[in-house]
Amino acid sequence: MNRPPLDRRKLGQTLTQLANASATELIARPLHDPSEVLARRIGMTGAPGAGKSTLLGHLALHRARDHRRLGILAVDPSSPKSGGAILGDRLRMDELAGTSELYIRSLGSRATFDGLADNLPEMLDAMDDFGFAEVMLETVGVGQVEYAARVQVDTLVLLLLPDSGDMVQAMKAGIMEMADIFVVNKADLPGARKMATDVKRIASITRQDRGAWVPSVLLASASQPESIEALSAEIDRHQAWLETSERRAALLQQRARYRLRRLIEIRTAEVLARQDSGFFERPLAQQMASILDLLGQAVIR
Repeated sequence: MNRPPLDRRKLGQTLTQLANASATELIARPLHDPSEVLARRIGMTGAPGAGKSTLLGHLALHRARDHRRLGILAVDPSSPKSGGAILGDRLRMDELAGTSELYIRSLGSRATFDGLADNLPEMLDAMDDFGFAEVMLETVGVGQVEYAARVQVDTLVLLLLPDSGDMVQAMKAGIMEMADIFVVNKADLPGARKMATDVKRIASITRQDRGAWVPSVLLASASQPESIEALSAEIDRHQAWLETSERRAALLQQRARYRLRRLIEIRTAEVLARQDSGFFERPLAQQMASILDLLGQAVIR
């Protein structure tokens, strides 16, 4: 397929502008036509220390062999005190440097509390605009609040570690019901196969609708290339299933709801940050009326 070379400078500037955009600026952006062919989105989540960045780097190198343009958006936690973030994902993906069709961008989570980053939906749209065939999203960590990660990607991969059974029990009412593929990472460590068996048992008792995707459980290790190939193949299998199911249409609707909710949250935070102390001395009903009025003005503009 003939396509112009990736303008990394322009893409970087676009992502920076979007990351810093206000709610009003985001609202003014044109939305994608849902009927357009968009980049496939693969999410990878898991507990801190599960090896997400390392495994994602090897997976990206493997999938880039098909000469597809592939982007990685890796979210790191921001300090609630200073707002800064240690963007360590790039350091763990040094082996990707120099690959012309691969692009890596580290993002601070900033004001979000759902494992993602501010204005992420708009940044994902920008990756579509720059002709990416595939975008990989690495979240901050794992937890029940990460429903947002499920909505933003087509295929969600959950990484687990051997001997993390207690963590699985804590998660199973949340992210365990959302993952499309379970991966027991660092499979060369003791307890990996037992962990995979436990996950399969938990997944098997999760209620599934007729025709729904049945999550698979894989063993993987960055030192075992065949396990990376198996994970890549399973991602392709899930993507093929999506093309024949009604799940993709539901995902697009959920993404639209998430985007609207985030815009309201961002705009509300902007309005509150501008108010003086006198505003908060007014009755709560008056405060809410003023905020709702300002929100309405932003939407109209």
